Amino acid sequence: MRLRHIEVFHAIMQVGTISGAAQVLHISQPAVTKVLQHAELQLGMPLFERVRGKLYPKPEAHRLFAETEKLNRDLQGIRRLAASLKGRAVETVRLVSTPTIAVSVLPVGMTAWRRDFPETRCELATHHTSEIVNALRLGEADLALSLQDPRHPGIVAEPIAHGLLTVVAPAGTWTDDECKKPISAEDLSGELIGLADRDPLGEMVVAACEAQGVQPVFRTVVQTYQIARSLVEAGAGTAILDPFTAASAAPSKVQCRQWSPSIPVHLYLLTASHSPLSHGARELANCIGATARACLEQK
Repeated sequence: MRLRHIEVFHAIMQVGTISGAAQVLHISQPAVTKVLQHAELQLGMPLFERVRGKLYPKPEAHRLFAETEKLNRDLQGIRRLAASLKGRAVETVRLVSTPTIAVSVLPVGMTAWRRDFPETRCELATHHTSEIVNALRLGEADLALSLQDPRHPGIVAEPIAHGLLTVVAPAGTWTDDECKKPISAEDLSGELIGLADRDPLGEMVVAACEAQGVQPVFRTVVQTYQIARSLVEAGAGTAILDPFTAASAAPSKVQCRQWSPSIPVHLYLLTASHSPLSHGARELANCIGATARACLEQK
């Protein structure tokens, strides 16, 4: 079957009549009939039963429809791209981020970037780092943000900002003098909020505590850093978090102290090693990196 055959076939399958397919495709009814007949001639079998002006798909037509569905979607995508190029539309930048960066750093960075790229289309999504790697390798994303270097041979991890592991507690937990000093595991008190098993930051926290001879006890365990931050803001306990999530907490509701001894936490720009960034994508990464660094400096 040729592409035109598939296009007409799909239109008929969707609306059920020659006249309806002609309207969908903006061509004449005789043109639809001719293409369908040619497709059936090439296939060597009829695809539809014709009853009183309506077409009823045969089992073979249903199987063919399922197999050609993806190709038809691709054709529609090509048409949209062609229309965009004709209208002189600018590039599309596809960005994927881990949830914590999408909430803490991305909004301000994106706003700054948009001032210089008002017409550029940007598609945003959130995934965990393992899913991000797959999206980059499959060409489903142009760039990504993560606090973790996946150490994958097909992925380039570029540090664009860094801070220090931070302890976040409800306002009033420490004196002003205590807030100016780092805090160690043995000085932790009260309810501790933990991160889910196998979370890289959570594993880092447990290892840092154990290195000081302290076995942390978490009665509340959460999946995302934002939930941990929100619980601290509500007075539910203390959490040990990345500096970007800590910096995005409400200053009136929390107090922050650096972990002792210092443990660096990096924000990485992730890209596929075989796909260089466009100008717009690189500038977006630059704006996000600048926003992340400024966010930490303000704290």
